[in-house]
Amino acid sequence: MSNTSKGIICIILSAFSFAAMALFVRLAGDIHFVEKAFFRNSVAFIIALILLFKDARVNGWESVKLHRIFLPYLILRSAAGSVGIFGNFYAVDHLVLSDAAILNKMSPFFAVLFSILLLKEKLKPFQLLVIMGAFAGALLIVKPSFDFSAMLPTLVGFAGGAGAGFAYACVRKLSSMHCNGKLIVVFFSAFSTLLSVPYLIFHWEALSMYQLAMLVCTGVCAAGGQFGITAAYYYAAAREISVYDYSQIIFSAAMGFIFFGMIPDWMSICGYVIIITMAVINFLYNRRLHAKE
Repeated sequence: MSNTSKGIICIILSAFSFAAMALFVRLAGDIHFVEKAFFRNSVAFIIALILLFKDARVNGWESVKLHRIFLPYLILRSAAGSVGIFGNFYAVDHLVLSDAAILNKMSPFFAVLFSILLLKEKLKPFQLLVIMGAFAGALLIVKPSFDFSAMLPTLVGFAGGAGAGFAYACVRKLSSMHCNGKLIVVFFSAFSTLLSVPYLIFHWEALSMYQLAMLVCTGVCAAGGQFGITAAYYYAAAREISVYDYSQIIFSAAMGFIFFGMIPDWMSICGYVIIITMAVINFLYNRRLHAKE
């Protein structure tokens, strides 16, 4: 099996894991989204920490050392990633699962925009048109109106996608600085977990065994998705496999229908088609550009 094929399998498994994470978030029931995010991050932190120590034992502690120059970008990545997770979990609790998933998948387009700021990358006119097309698709899902309460879940989900996009741009910056990937995951998971603590001190909700099991499954699936996508990009470049990440929309739509009878409206479906089309066009454009180079 070629490395590209391995990358495709890993990214599809990652997409399934993130879709399953959203399903377990919803199945956990009427618990505040901050408490759900706490369990997601704390379980992911434990798993990532174990893997970090394993990496240190194999490659030496210097390979996982937290250098001072990493800190500003680690903090920015963690703050933006926390916005991404809180926004996504709020959206999952209040929207059709596929709507929440597609709003979160706006993150690659935001990552391109934020990379201009962090990495001084130049934005080509064609890329700008693709991003504008994706934003037009997102508007069909958000459905702007004067009823702010009706728009709030989609706006929060959209903001979550923006936060995730900024976080991905920070990860790219840290990767260019040769920061250990597992260290990035550990720092982010610890940061997001601690960010939830002040709220939980005053608003902790008791959990049933069923709810606890669902939230532990949320954390396990989140860790699986995170490491799956890391493995995918280890095997193959983003230009070869990134478009397969949008299979999460299909998984989320199927899970939402099977478990909750959720069916997105026609405007949302049109938005999905536009956003995924823009992602495919961008994918093909990047491959062609790389082939020319």
